[in-house]
Amino acid sequence: MTKPKPTVRVRLTLLYTSLFAAAGVILVVITYLLVAAIPTAVTSWSVRLPGGQVDTSTFLVPDREEFEPICVEALRSKDTDPNLRDKCVTAYQVWGAQTQRAETLSQLLRVSLTTLAAVIGLAASAGWLVAGRVLRPVHTIAAAARAASQRNLSARIALQGPRDELRELADTFDEMLDRMQATFVGQERFIANASHELRTPLMAMRATVDVVLAKPAPTNAELSEMAQDVRIEVDHADGLVEALLTLARNDRGLTVSEDVDLATTAEDVLDSAKLSDRRAHASLEPATTSGDPVLLERLIANLVDNAVRYNVTGGDVWVSTSTVHGRPTVVVANTGPLIPPEAIDSLFAPFHRLNDRTSGDGFGLGLAIVASIATMHHGTVTAAPRPGGGLHITLTLPPSVG
Repeated sequence: MTKPKPTVRVRLTLLYTSLFAAAGVILVVITYLLVAAIPTAVTSWSVRLPGGQVDTSTFLVPDREEFEPICVEALRSKDTDPNLRDKCVTAYQVWGAQTQRAETLSQLLRVSLTTLAAVIGLAASAGWLVAGRVLRPVHTIAAAARAASQRNLSARIALQGPRDELRELADTFDEMLDRMQATFVGQERFIANASHELRTPLMAMRATVDVVLAKPAPTNAELSEMAQDVRIEVDHADGLVEALLTLARNDRGLTVSEDVDLATTAEDVLDSAKLSDRRAHASLEPATTSGDPVLLERLIANLVDNAVRYNVTGGDVWVSTSTVHGRPTVVVANTGPLIPPEAIDSLFAPFHRLNDRTSGDGFGLGLAIVASIATMHHGTVTAAPRPGGGLHITLTLPPSVG
């Protein structure tokens, strides 16, 4: 059985207490040494010389056990040599000072250690309370993390107080929850839209087949017409699935990176584009970046396809490549219906169309794939409405690293 480890609060309390105890011991030792270094009041012999003079020269203090019996007899006898009497008096003064010094140091050490033990106990209690207060935001963050789930990401910590490391951690956690909530909401919306878009061709195929099968004896012409209708819906569903797979693959990140001239790529796209009655105007200057050539071609193809698809009869499409401030840039613009400025930001959202969602003209994924590929290549894509109608899209990518 694994022995449970002490909690962070216990470890912090032990740390606080240990640091306080170490500092207290150091203080007691320093105090003891300073008091022990103070000299005693009597440090010399006073020797009476013939004629009454007194010699205060410093001599070695004799051992008490050896010299004290002599002093006892000398002080009791009236015929004791005055010089010996003075030596005994001085010896008792030194011995008394030494005894008092030892008792003072002993009492100082005893009181200091007792006081230190009591204060360490108070420090441990205070450390326990302080550690609990310091860790309170951590418990709040942990509770918010346990409460968070894909279905419930609305709870926030919103920690108040000074902007310290714990406040920064709580704010970062709240920002992470905001991003997760936005991601999950986007995923749910994407799944719902994808289900709706995939259900549309399936329902159309079912309706076509049911109409023909409901007839007692469908003719070959009716069967052939049904097959053609089903084939059209299958192609529609296949294109939608391919677009969804492209978005899913893009989420894995960039796996191929090589130098790509966007001018050459744009020229190839324009050569193979189905312009119908639209007029294409190209201004292609060298613009070399690094990335996946297949995805970059898909990106420009989607921009051109979007410009052709959402245009007016006999409209124009402008495609230009250049290097602006050292960054490869692609600009695709077209004539078309007026677009309100407030609708620009949502154009790059999956399944978004300016017209009715259920229309069969496109899947609403073209610009979403453009934004996904641009993000993979660390680029940016922006859109702005043209004054006379239509859209002006600018793609900026990092320069080639080769």
